[in-house]
Amino acid sequence: MSGTDNRRRAAVLGSPIAHSLSPVLHRAAYEELGLGDWSYDRFEVDEEALPGFFAKLGPEWAGLSLTMPLKRAVIPLLDEVTETAASVEAVNTVVFTEDGRRVGDNTDIPGMVAALRERGIEQVDSAAILGAGATASSALAALARICTGEVVAYVRSAERAAEMRLWGERLDLRVRTEDWSDAERALSAPLVIATTPAGTTDALAAATPERPATLFDVLYDPWPTELAARWSAYGGAVVGGLDLLVHQAVLQAEQMTGLSPAPLGAMRKAGEHALAAH
Repeated sequence: MSGTDNRRRAAVLGSPIAHSLSPVLHRAAYEELGLGDWSYDRFEVDEEALPGFFAKLGPEWAGLSLTMPLKRAVIPLLDEVTETAASVEAVNTVVFTEDGRRVGDNTDIPGMVAALRERGIEQVDSAAILGAGATASSALAALARICTGEVVAYVRSAERAAEMRLWGERLDLRVRTEDWSDAERALSAPLVIATTPAGTTDALAAATPERPATLFDVLYDPWPTELAARWSAYGGAVVGGLDLLVHQAVLQAEQMTGLSPAPLGAMRKAGEHALAAH
């Protein structure tokens, strides 16, 4: 598609959605790509309202970004789901094709891989995951592409532990679970992926090893987390939530606009500016 097309629309949906950085990132992409007739908005939509929202979408819609709690709820509304999204039963991207079909994908997974690759992490022989929520399942799917050995997940309940082991089986990845009380052990892994809510890993910061390897902390606000700050101070490599957000948004913008490559640098700069202003 090009800037001469009729007006096209895209948006991010979720609840809560007010603080989403997606509009900042996608609008920066449109500006850089010369898509002056494209718009990208945000809408507060919960699971109950989602079918009604879809029913009202016209032919001007190019795509949607989805955040919680819609990543699984959207699946029954779609005509097709990619293998990547199906692997974790989570869709964060919907593209409307020219013939009106709704195709769901997950750009969080390749976005994680791309963010790590940008820091020189192409492959690891083992890894640790802190947490067991929706982001943790995407992290497992990303590790299935780059980890040659075992992944240890540190979780708070037997139910979550069972879920993580099940995801591992589905992804053909060796997953062992340990209790959260032993989470300090995770920090010695070649790659640590923290998927927990703000403040959860603060107590672990003091246990950062003297020579840490790589930490991927999916949070971006507040940033840095106490763990990321200590990790960086000790000379470890840190990949942050903004890195993930930008890389997955790059893939979304490419799918929705049909233009590639999307402007990674401009999108990251816009995100950094928005966070600094916030």
